[in-house]
Amino acid sequence: MMLLEELKYRGLVNQMTDESGLTELLNKEKVSLYCGFDPTGDSLHIGHLLTIITLRRFQLEGHKPLPLVGGATGLIGDPSGKKAERTLNEQSVVEGYSDKIREQLKRFLDFDGENGAELKNNYDWISEMSVVDFLRDVGKNFSLNYMLAKDSVESRIQSGISFTEFSYMILQSYDFYHLYKEENCKLQIGGSDQWGNITAGLEFIRKMYGQDEDEKAKAFGFTIPLVTKADGTKFGKTEGGAIWLDPEKTSPYEFYQFLLNTDDNDVIKFLKFFTFLSQDDISALEKEVAERPHERAAQKRLAEELTAFVHNEGAVQQAKNISAALFGGGDLKALSADEVMQGFKDVPSFTIEEGKGLIDVLVEGGVSPSKRQAREDIKNGAVYINGDRCQEMDKSMGPEDKIDGQFTIIRRGKKKNFLVHYKG
Repeated sequence: MMLLEELKYRGLVNQMTDESGLTELLNKEKVSLYCGFDPTGDSLHIGHLLTIITLRRFQLEGHKPLPLVGGATGLIGDPSGKKAERTLNEQSVVEGYSDKIREQLKRFLDFDGENGAELKNNYDWISEMSVVDFLRDVGKNFSLNYMLAKDSVESRIQSGISFTEFSYMILQSYDFYHLYKEENCKLQIGGSDQWGNITAGLEFIRKMYGQDEDEKAKAFGFTIPLVTKADGTKFGKTEGGAIWLDPEKTSPYEFYQFLLNTDDNDVIKFLKFFTFLSQDDISALEKEVAERPHERAAQKRLAEELTAFVHNEGAVQQAKNISAALFGGGDLKALSADEVMQGFKDVPSFTIEEGKGLIDVLVEGGVSPSKRQAREDIKNGAVYINGDRCQEMDKSMGPEDKIDGQFTIIRRGKKKNFLVHYKG
């Protein structure tokens, strides 16, 4: 299947400029394409994955990705999709964010070989322009009427937009022109909110290369749909916040569980979006959803494929181990220390000395409100140590109670878990 047809099958094309021209270009030659990622935080989130994976799809077909970190535009702030002005970060903060995002992008694309990806940072060229050069050589090509008609600007006219954010469109347009001129980059992709910025860049390239049809620069753009769930809510948000690609912010287990909980109404769409599974494989999983939804085969495959892509195969196995121990009757004692920290990240925790009596541990850790209640809980079989019921009144916490030599998990009742650390 041709690349654009494959992208359409997967629902990844929202808007496209000159489809026939782009189809001809992609059939005729291997192109360089770029997508920008502004460093507005210290990590990308799962919403960024769709554009990253789309870059990867192009690369697998022999094209060359140019992932761009917006070291300069990140200092300005994109008004697209925002109801109010962004808070400007200090340059040192943006530089720190840029470094972290650059390292994340290196995990998802190949940087070796003939079509190896090349990381770019627009601070490298935008910072070299003087204000006069910017206004004369770049800003002169953008009429006020043209810019006001763009959704990113028009939607902010009533609430207000600063000249700083108003100029963002011009800076992104210059990025496209610079990469076209210096890297022969003929395609920009982005989220659906970037359509105005992308088409402005195409217009700028056209103006810089003249009006003659025979000499007009042939550059293209397309956008990817905003990922929403069947209920209309935004994908990638939970009560605890965004699902991050940084394992320190969202553990691989949390990432895996988020995907495992995907609704039946969304899972096939997300398999098309986020995985490299064949159409036959996806069709087979769609049949599984229709005939045996309780087995959640499609959700499991989505969680496995995407967790492996973002983290690694080891992270998938860790997530399965934790899930089995928590929900499938698996052995808590078989978990590693890292798996314990992922699976019990959000439960109450406390620290004790080895050898302390269980009754004192229950009271000091807030598991039971009093010694009398602690004794009743033990007697009634409501206390579990690493998943095993404990009814020993004179029990002391020893080395045999430690998971991976470091932790103990105490449970009271069916769901109230506590993570026990040890001094020293």
